[in-house]
Amino acid sequence: MAADALVVAGHPQAKARHPLSQIAESGTHRLLLKQWLKEEDLLARRVALREARLDGARKEIAFLYCAFFAFHAASILLLFLSASAASGASAEAAACRRSWIPCLVSLLSSLAMLWALRYKADTEAVLERLLAREREDALLLGKCVAELKRKGLEFDLLKEVDALRRAKSLRVEAKGGGGERPKRWAARDLAVFLLFGAACGVLVLTRYLLCN
Repeated sequence: MAADALVVAGHPQAKARHPLSQIAESGTHRLLLKQWLKEEDLLARRVALREARLDGARKEIAFLYCAFFAFHAASILLLFLSASAASGASAEAAACRRSWIPCLVSLLSSLAMLWALRYKADTEAVLERLLAREREDALLLGKCVAELKRKGLEFDLLKEVDALRRAKSLRVEAKGGGGERPKRWAARDLAVFLLFGAACGVLVLTRYLLCN
């Protein structure tokens, strides 16, 4: 079959025919095109799935931010109303002595939400890396499919497939050892530190409302 393909490729009329017609006459090229088209469709589905999961993770992160601020705003409002309603020195002293209870609840709730936020941020970062990798794979495969459709039997299977593998390996080496090292503090850690500072400020404000 390979010899037939070479004969067809060397014939003057073969070069005048459309490359897709040449691929249809060659079993190896036709099989490779079918396989690459299936892989291309599979990569497109995986990219769509990754994008949906990434959008879901970002929505959950936004929900955690809103829940953090809503919880502390509601707790401060309730404490302010209860402190305003308290009358008498004995009631104020009892509220101050029991101030550790709302402080502890606020602290534990803040730590739980911050842990969930940090976990979701790590999940978002992992999904972003996987999505970028699969998009690059889909781009490389799309280029090979386009070249195969354009060249027909002139498409060198061994040379082009080897070039595809080298491109993938060079991309992995560039990302792994090209200076893209993990940073000690990521940008998303700054938001967690700011929220932790806000949680500590809420503790001080809670103590102030109950004891003053």
